[in-house]
Amino acid sequence: MGSRDPEKNRNVNVNNVNYANQSNYPVAASGYHIESSARQWTSWLVPMIVVANVAMFIIVMFVNNCPKNNFGFNTCVARFLGRFSFQPLNENPLLGPSSNTLVKLGALKWDKVVHQHEGWRLITCIWLHAGVIHLLVNMLSLVFIGIRLEQQFGFVRIGILYLCTGIGGSVMSSLFLQQQISVGASGALFGLLGAMLSELFTNWTIYANKAAALFTLIIMIAINLAVGILPHVDNFAHIGGFISGFLFGFVLLLRPRFGWLERHEMPEHARVKSKYMAYQLVLFFIAAALLIAGFTVGLVMLFQGKNGNDHCKWCRYLSCVPTSKWKCGN
Repeated sequence: MGSRDPEKNRNVNVNNVNYANQSNYPVAASGYHIESSARQWTSWLVPMIVVANVAMFIIVMFVNNCPKNNFGFNTCVARFLGRFSFQPLNENPLLGPSSNTLVKLGALKWDKVVHQHEGWRLITCIWLHAGVIHLLVNMLSLVFIGIRLEQQFGFVRIGILYLCTGIGGSVMSSLFLQQQISVGASGALFGLLGAMLSELFTNWTIYANKAAALFTLIIMIAINLAVGILPHVDNFAHIGGFISGFLFGFVLLLRPRFGWLERHEMPEHARVKSKYMAYQLVLFFIAAALLIAGFTVGLVMLFQGKNGNDHCKWCRYLSCVPTSKWKCGN
């Protein structure tokens, strides 16, 4: 999984880019039937995020301009697209731009974040994708996962969740993968998956088919995390996004207890007195404390130039497991 520094060699192979999980994220389980009548929001933020990602990819390809900037012996793919044609397949098999272009436009790169004080890359990398295949898989996953959540919880909470978990994935990726660049929205996507899991726990009493929903969620999370151990897939971004999303779910995705919304229509003696269950509030405060502590420690370690692998020798296997077919770098 070795990589070359884009500043030292301009013909960097995009295989060194750690991109999002390329497996298709399954759709939310049909077991998510809510027993109480909840308000349904109109989903517009998730479609706008999809449009923004597609637009950003078009801009990246415009800047990339393969026919002009490709000085190798291999020709660009789909040359009829002109400056929007793709890098040679041996450089980027996902049909996309070069590594240099991604770095130029905001890809996550540890030394630039730490030594050149470009912390904004923790956010911009979420909006970049390594190729058409990468973009297509992530955006389809976002539509299947994000629209349901936005319809149930509104654009404000889902917007905060998407952005913050994406940053959480970027921070963990920077701490453990310091020799490669990373792009993609998969940290945020895993954040949504993690939030779906914690939302099921914190709102357990209002769901039907609880066991089926829990089983389906755990299986699809496990499968997608397992695919992340393949080379050139940034599983640390997945894990960081998932953990932060799991905690954010306890904070942002609380539902009132059953009967709270209809309390004014009930007799005085039968009205629900408290909006949330005691266990919901306990989980809320524990998760909030862990989020504050986790982001604080992570960001301090990152900007101090710490290497997460020095504190966890076996953690490298979470992102890539070496086999006879491939080797893993940092």
